[in-house]
Amino acid sequence: LLFALLAGVALQGRAPRFARWLTAAAAILLLILAMPAVALTLLGSLEHDLPMTPPPDQPPSAIVILGGDEARTGGAQPGFIVGPLSLARVRAAAALQRRTRLPILITGGRIHRHDPPVAEVMRDSLQQDFGVPVRWLETHSLDTWQNAHDSAVILHAAGVGSIYLVTDSWHERRALMAFAGTGIAVTAAPTPLDRPPSFAVGQFVPSVSAWVASYYALHEWVGCLWYALP
Repeated sequence: LLFALLAGVALQGRAPRFARWLTAAAAILLLILAMPAVALTLLGSLEHDLPMTPPPDQPPSAIVILGGDEARTGGAQPGFIVGPLSLARVRAAAALQRRTRLPILITGGRIHRHDPPVAEVMRDSLQQDFGVPVRWLETHSLDTWQNAHDSAVILHAAGVGSIYLVTDSWHERRALMAFAGTGIAVTAAPTPLDRPPSFAVGQFVPSVSAWVASYYALHEWVGCLWYALP
């Protein structure tokens, strides 16, 4: 939308009518997506009707956590810690593991070439910060599709055919689609669902955080559409 806005400005001299239309449309959409009410509605559309009840004939026998993000620390000995997305997933998985006592697999490769795999950073947090053991690591996948298919290889080798899948609530729908062809039965175990919009006046005041939420939601819907293609 930002590029569309710039293109509209650049085209003012060549195609003024089209340029005005393009500029207005891009500006209005940027404004709409910055409204918390819109952002929360987009997130909520991803989070409804998730399969969160295990199948009675095939209960989960493992927990899979999808890799999120990591953050570089400063100081005399710089290192890496879990980012906010990974922390939410690790925290949800720790609570689930304490309740079920199931073994954990973490999947996630390197975000940057010289950084450690996300799965290793999340494992360290899960074991050191939450006291929860990790049985398997998958450290080569670079996206959600690879997370699912590379994890399925490990799970099948271990005799696991049904899992709880832990990831952000807005990411869960696309993650389920990624696992659909792997032969693994999946029960959603997302991080806490986002609050529904209240449509109060304040929720129509634009904010940067709403832009971020809208970005995540639109990214997921585009991914779901891509996964749905034959």
